[in-house]
Amino acid sequence: MYAFPWLLRLLLLQEAKGDSGDGVDPEEVVAVLQESISLPLEIPPDEEAENIIWSSHKTLATVVPGKEGHPATIMVTNPQYEGRVSLLDPSYSLHISNLSWEDSGLYQAQVNLRSSQISIMQQYNLRVYRRLSKPHITVNFEISGEGACNVSLMCSVEKAGMDVTYSWLSWEDSTYTSHEGPVLSTAWRPGDSALSYTCRASNPISNVSSRPIPAGPFCADPDYASEKPSTDLCLLTKGLLVFLLLVILAIGIWVIRVQKRCRMPRMKKLRRNRMKLRRKAKPEKEGKAWL
Repeated sequence: MYAFPWLLRLLLLQEAKGDSGDGVDPEEVVAVLQESISLPLEIPPDEEAENIIWSSHKTLATVVPGKEGHPATIMVTNPQYEGRVSLLDPSYSLHISNLSWEDSGLYQAQVNLRSSQISIMQQYNLRVYRRLSKPHITVNFEISGEGACNVSLMCSVEKAGMDVTYSWLSWEDSTYTSHEGPVLSTAWRPGDSALSYTCRASNPISNVSSRPIPAGPFCADPDYASEKPSTDLCLLTKGLLVFLLLVILAIGIWVIRVQKRCRMPRMKKLRRNRMKLRRKAKPEKEGKAWL
């Protein structure tokens, strides 16, 4: 009987030291690889924080607010974030720079209030993505005996990462037609309208599109697929030759200038020697004339 009031008081104290914000879904935060992001922290205006503990899998940093106008201090305890985290005053939001793949995951801010024993908890789910490069298109086609042509277009992005979606767009009779997925299969017959297809790849931070791909030329001319790469190869070869010629020309000009600089001191020395010889020759001539 006497133990019951003490047990009830202990339970009430543990409940008073509980966390505010339990059961709330983490805030979704999307960031770009090798760029920076801020995790916003909200503290009630009528409350004052004793300290703030930021963590991700393990303790990341501890923030102690400054007193009497002094700035807050941050102590980074995780070497992974050393030199990459800072605070955004006066909210004490956490700023992370030079993001890597390893920075993805759950983050938590525990705000210990000075006026009470309640801690405010805020959670974030950080997802880091790479900006997508231009899509690469692979074309496969098969011509049947009846003249029909089956075309398969496959769209891909180098180092795409997670959560990438693909869609194909075509324009016909002033109407856009959309197809979801990286692979598009279509058929073409002689006399059909010449449709072009554009691949669009997107992730939560970027959206890129390919150049329009016409299906008809691949079917009408089987050499079309091989002619285009050869043309690109010729342009690349010509560009490299022009670059090499410019490099050789620059080296030649530099060698000529160096040779001229080396000859200048020699020419000056020869001129001085000639002047000395002329000065010596004049007195000898005058002496012979006197005799």
